[in-house]
Amino acid sequence: MDLTHDPLARILLKNSNLTKAQAETFLIDILCEKITERKVIYEDKAKLRLTRSGVSRGAFNRTLRQARTSIIKSIYTVLLLGYLGIFESPNIEPYIQLAGKLHAYSEAYKDLWRSKSPTTEQIKTLRVLQNELENGLKQLVEPRSMSKRL
Repeated sequence: MDLTHDPLARILLKNSNLTKAQAETFLIDILCEKITERKVIYEDKAKLRLTRSGVSRGAFNRTLRQARTSIIKSIYTVLLLGYLGIFESPNIEPYIQLAGKLHAYSEAYKDLWRSKSPTTEQIKTLRVLQNELENGLKQLVEPRSMSKRL
């Protein structure tokens, strides 16, 4: 679950409200039981953190609480923008288009992962999408770019 090896995840994480530890902890919390299909106690989840010996249950729970708080605040920010009518502005369209491309990339990646023998065309398409996304994310990350658009 090392988010630093995925260039898109690295850009998204760097510009999100979550720290790397919070994102990792949250992913462990929500994916662990789905993958194992059984109840996993927090002590065991804490051991899955990418530090040498994991972290204590208390540190895991504290980081998880911080991650959940940041995620809830992010969702409320999106809700507030919708309430204020910001999403109706044509200037926000590049962000919406980028979200659509991220979804398309995610689906293409899942298809490639499931494929027993991916084609050269699938791999090439995925790389092109990834490059487009990286460039798009880098362009839209500057706070001034939003002011110019809005």
